[in-house]
Amino acid sequence: MKISVHPLFFGVIIFCAFFGGLPLTLIFVMTALLHECGHIFCAERLGYKCERVRIMPYGASAVCDIEGIKTGDEVKLALAGPAVNLAFCVTIAGLWWFFPESYAYTDTLMGANLTMLAVNILPAYPLDGGRVARCLLSRMFGGRVAQIILRAISCVTAGVFIALFFAYGYNPTALVFALFLLCSAIEKSPAAVRINFSAGNKLKRGLEVKYVLCDGSLTYKDAIKKLDDKRYLVLQLYDNGSIADEITQDELYAQAASHGIYDRVFSHFSKNERENSFSSTLPSSTEHAHSAPNATASSTAPESAE
Repeated sequence: MKISVHPLFFGVIIFCAFFGGLPLTLIFVMTALLHECGHIFCAERLGYKCERVRIMPYGASAVCDIEGIKTGDEVKLALAGPAVNLAFCVTIAGLWWFFPESYAYTDTLMGANLTMLAVNILPAYPLDGGRVARCLLSRMFGGRVAQIILRAISCVTAGVFIALFFAYGYNPTALVFALFLLCSAIEKSPAAVRINFSAGNKLKRGLEVKYVLCDGSLTYKDAIKKLDDKRYLVLQLYDNGSIADEITQDELYAQAASHGIYDRVFSHFSKNERENSFSSTLPSSTEHAHSAPNATASSTAPESAE
């Protein structure tokens, strides 16, 4: 497991060393690393690979390959970090019960774990509580509505921390955390960029396919909104009681590159056109059509194309 350190983290360490609070900062960093170890352990148990841990100016984050993760696994993974902090709090409380004199040496550690637990269960994305909330809201309202709700919650939570910044003597930690939430709220959605499911071990774990029935008025703008990073999208054109056409996620990417966002998906490159385009690239089909009688060519060319 690799550990990388953000350059600004060293600036935080130097600042704390000059103005006090270095021991407290190091305790919080160690608490954050223990928190991420909970995520890493859970990810490994669920079959997902974690590459490294990044130490950031505001904490730490585990970098894991979890694209295509199932909803249930994502909830377990999100709760694993806070569970570690909760376990430490219970352990320290038990230590105080049996050995009261240990309070003087462990009160700061208790405070760090309680703070880490309280902050990460907030329903603001990308905090652990926000990830759980996204899973629940997506099941209730759909991914698009869930994203809007979570962005609103993140902005409100950021506003609370900005208020705390002014209320508690201009605490820089509150301001940095507020900016972190605001940046996360306005970050581009994964559905707006190309999602590649073939990289790594995503297909080995199995991947759900999301079938969406639609009519001929579907535009590329609306089709892109239906993409998500957990399921492979297949759009199906429903017409006169049957499926008249179908386009996969990869075909959608290829077509969108040469069309406008308000163009209709199924009006430019239909299934029949794809088959004709494919058959025209096969030399055997073309040669056979020229050398054989019309009746033979018409009956064998489609088989060659298939």
